[in-house]
Amino acid sequence: MIIRFRPSPIVVLCIVTLIWAFSFSLIGVYLSGQVDSYLAVFIRVFLAFLVLLPFFKPHQLPGKQLLALTFIGAVQVGVTYQFLYHAFSYLSVAEVLLFTIFTPLWITLIDEVLLGKRHLPMRWWLGSALAVMGALIIRYQNISADAITGFCLIQAANLCFALGQVAYRRLPIADAKLQVQTFACFFLGATLVSGLGSVLFADWQKVPNNLTEWLVLIWLGLGASGFGYLAWAMASKRVNTGQLASMNNLLIPAGILVNILFWQQSADWPRLLIGGAVIALAVWVCRPQTA
Repeated sequence: MIIRFRPSPIVVLCIVTLIWAFSFSLIGVYLSGQVDSYLAVFIRVFLAFLVLLPFFKPHQLPGKQLLALTFIGAVQVGVTYQFLYHAFSYLSVAEVLLFTIFTPLWITLIDEVLLGKRHLPMRWWLGSALAVMGALIIRYQNISADAITGFCLIQAANLCFALGQVAYRRLPIADAKLQVQTFACFFLGATLVSGLGSVLFADWQKVPNNLTEWLVLIWLGLGASGFGYLAWAMASKRVNTGQLASMNNLLIPAGILVNILFWQQSADWPRLLIGGAVIALAVWVCRPQTA
């Protein structure tokens, strides 16, 4: 007897969130300030492209859909990171985290207004707002006086990341095997944009120069990017817009928890627990309704 195990998409999104939470800590501890950010992004998405390339079967999709998938990867990863890393010139890490909490609202807004899907259920809007509120409880800190430029850059990054997620959900590729066979195009787009960013902005004196840095980058490329983005994209097709929007902010409490448990960082436990509970409530509010 063959037992087919297909985990819940929410479980998959939680697993990817945990992987990404570790990735943020690895970047902060082993790469930040030592390896140029543009080069780090280029290396990780290029490795992700290489690991998916053996599965690539372009004849499985029409050329227009392959081009659309390439464009989605270019926007969701490539362009997002260009805005994000520029924002660090104007904001502290805490401010960057604070300003990223608006991603759920961007996802909901794009799906309803920009891409023509009207009248989303009010509970999806409520879930998105709760996800923002929960993340705000966890991450709110005093903001520097000169943060307008940084705020605009982060919102541009949030918009690109949200647009990529919604666009992939609406791409007519439902079969899991077919998604694996074509996802290399996603990272092809990301590689092209991040490669251009490296050429224009990278400090080539800050290349990875020891085994630890390369091992972290390899994990980021193969695990966090290659597996992580593919699993997130596939799971996003099996949840509704409200659930996807809310899950985007789960990374904030997960990232803080990883820092506490593995890198002995201090934490404001009441804010972390209350904010995490509010985000969990947001996902529950957006659950599919049963008859």
